[in-house]
Amino acid sequence: MKRRTRGRRGAAGRRTRSALVLALGALLSGCGSAPEPTEPPSAREEPFWQAEFDGAAATRPPEGSWTTETGNRDAEGWGNNELQYYTDDAANSALDGAGHLAISARPASAGSELPCYTQEFCSWTSARLTTEGKVALSRGRVEVRAKMPTGTGLLPAIWMLGDNGVDWPGQGELDICEVVGGEPRTVYGTAHGPTYFNENGIGSSATLAADASEAFHTYAVDKQPRRITWSVDGKPYFTLTPSKLPAPRDWVFEQDMHLLLDVAVGGDWPGPPDASTPSPATMSVDYVRFYGEGRA
Repeated sequence: MKRRTRGRRGAAGRRTRSALVLALGALLSGCGSAPEPTEPPSAREEPFWQAEFDGAAATRPPEGSWTTETGNRDAEGWGNNELQYYTDDAANSALDGAGHLAISARPASAGSELPCYTQEFCSWTSARLTTEGKVALSRGRVEVRAKMPTGTGLLPAIWMLGDNGVDWPGQGELDICEVVGGEPRTVYGTAHGPTYFNENGIGSSATLAADASEAFHTYAVDKQPRRITWSVDGKPYFTLTPSKLPAPRDWVFEQDMHLLLDVAVGGDWPGPPDASTPSPATMSVDYVRFYGEGRA
């Protein structure tokens, strides 16, 4: 079971196990037609909000759009017994001076004594950034062009949470992209809601031609009324509609949803890091763009 602490305080969340996501995706794909290709929004409209991450190296992302969450112990290992302590240090999240946001997991420095949930002190540091309360998508498309770190014990993620004020899982969650440590060429996309969460999250996966850490890819979700489609580099691989939900088909995605970016280390899904785990392990984000309607 892969769980996440969601929202600002104590809302338990989830990252599904790969075998279950694949099985559900295969089953659901067999129940209907494959996702239909859609014209990229960049070809027909301008984003209503975007983050391009231009600026000097070591500059923090703008506080007007981003909040950096911190800690581990009080968040119960972020719901997954994770080993990283999220910080607001530039060493863990800052612009790289080349047009990217770098979110880096790295071993904690000796003597740092960062309180951890699963052990006395966290052995890794990382960063978790959110647009909660600042920027949100109501309907339309979110695109994130990023290079994701891969390696044993890593779980980088690009995802969204609902702003409806309900505790998770009623809050609603859309995992735009997850890359689990031992599967460097697999991209998982998953939805979680009131009656389909934890191991029952509904989603599928796409396979990259090379490891996700070798090149930038555009990870996207097209969020339309009663229809959500996941894609990589403009190629859809899964579409969710209310008909694919378990009874009572409680669709919770007609609401504002904010974005989160993080690199987790260890925990229930990827397992622990080892000597082969890269350090630093960096998610490099080229841009984030929201098309359609929302709040910015």
